[in-house]
Amino acid sequence: MTTNFTSRIARAALAAAALALAAPPGAALAQEKVLKAVLHADVRVIDPIWTTQTIANIHGMLVYDTLFGNDVNMVPKPQMVGKYEISADKLTYTFTLRDGLKFSDGSAVTSKDAIASLQRWGKKDGVGIRLFSFVDKMEAVDDKTFKMMLKQPYGMVLESLGKTNSSVAVIMREKEAQTDHNTQVKESIGSGPFMMLKDQWVPGSKAVYVKNPHYVPRPGNEPPSSFAGSKIAGVDRIELIWIADSQTAMSALINGEVDFYENPGIDFLPILAKARGVKLMKTGDLDGTHGMIRLNHLHPPFDNVKARQAMYHLINQEDFLRAIVGDAEYYRVCHGLITCGSPLANDGGSAMLKDYNPKKALQLLKEAGYKGEPITILATTDHNTITPATQVLIQAMREAGINLDVQSMDWGSVVSRRAKKEPPAQGGWNIFITTTGGVGSANPVLHTWIGAACDKGLFGWPCDAKIEELRNAYAFAQTDEEKKKIARELQTRAIEQVVYIPFGQWSTPLAYRADRLEGIVPNTGLTVLWGIRKK
Repeated sequence: MTTNFTSRIARAALAAAALALAAPPGAALAQEKVLKAVLHADVRVIDPIWTTQTIANIHGMLVYDTLFGNDVNMVPKPQMVGKYEISADKLTYTFTLRDGLKFSDGSAVTSKDAIASLQRWGKKDGVGIRLFSFVDKMEAVDDKTFKMMLKQPYGMVLESLGKTNSSVAVIMREKEAQTDHNTQVKESIGSGPFMMLKDQWVPGSKAVYVKNPHYVPRPGNEPPSSFAGSKIAGVDRIELIWIADSQTAMSALINGEVDFYENPGIDFLPILAKARGVKLMKTGDLDGTHGMIRLNHLHPPFDNVKARQAMYHLINQEDFLRAIVGDAEYYRVCHGLITCGSPLANDGGSAMLKDYNPKKALQLLKEAGYKGEPITILATTDHNTITPATQVLIQAMREAGINLDVQSMDWGSVVSRRAKKEPPAQGGWNIFITTTGGVGSANPVLHTWIGAACDKGLFGWPCDAKIEELRNAYAFAQTDEEKKKIARELQTRAIEQVVYIPFGQWSTPLAYRADRLEGIVPNTGLTVLWGIRKK
């Protein structure tokens, strides 16, 4: 690795970054406290319910708020809710909103907004869909109080409302929340600590947020813990700067052009650790990222379970993890779907994931009916982890003798295209690679990607009634032993059906200017930007 920035390409990249980072002129702006942050991806979508895209949900948690927020131990705590009651039979939940809650346009947050938002989320998000399968109805008592009435005493109501992995149950205005769940909301008006300046949003360059003047944090200055506690807007303005080149982003942090770098490359950590004024911070106890290969269950060849299982024999997790992370200190081979290192981690079904044998993979594909037809892979070109992982998979499949149709595009385009259910020849796909948070993946109900809810599920649309029955059973389990038993059965079944193919888990510390920032809330999964203060 070299740190020589004198090449023409590097100078051009730095010049482009400098233009993006340049502060607008004016004496008033000079007095503002501005946080300039480089995150893992560019903000292209501003509807955090429509997509599972992590960057869209980081945006969403700046702009919107939630009824509950799960803390670092995944315990749900009231957020927008001032008080709540659960009936003795656990079938009726009564929620009362805190006093003074307003959206950034100054309008009051009401029960109607909350009900409409939850209904939309409950049609789109896997966790929401599961919760609402047990909801009989919701009704407003008055402008601040509403009831959720269940058909059965489902045990994950509050955890679902406060979940920290995408998509989060944010509360929108009723008018936006009435948008069809498959159509993107184009406005960005919430009751969270910041508001987006859409007129300064330049996809491919930066997204700008300023303090929401109408935001009302929780009283008592509750210590922040993941998504729980007081959300204090510690700066006047946040600029999410998009710098695709990780070396350029590192240089920008070291040179003081940005304050915060969410996901630096592992190769650069030794340099950042020695840089004056820069500090590295671990984001949590569990590995923050869980890598997965998603197959489309709707179309050949992967509508055949034998073809899906064949893909396991192409995956040597070390190959993926070395390409993405490189340093074994920061990654873990994990032959499971529930986060390794978490209380529910187990080896159910894991033998199938350990048999790396490319020749066997091609043989099983042929036995499943594969005759050399091109398999369409959506190949992300601009993501610091998904891009190298995709290249490793492409190489492994080609070396095994599998015919590929590699469709290269930026991550934003992958996010749009993966929603298409048409056959690959009509604009659809067979394979894409993505990641999910390690915290959410530690819980069988909150782990959306382990589900198999058919057309109501996530992209790839696995369909298996037994998997859904086991996830329901977990939510009704009464003891830890019962939960562990169900988690093992669930993982075994999900691996057999190939809901996705894991290629390991890893964590990358965030980097920031310790000489400028304080109050950072470490959070595994969605990066938390409230609470940060400029010294």
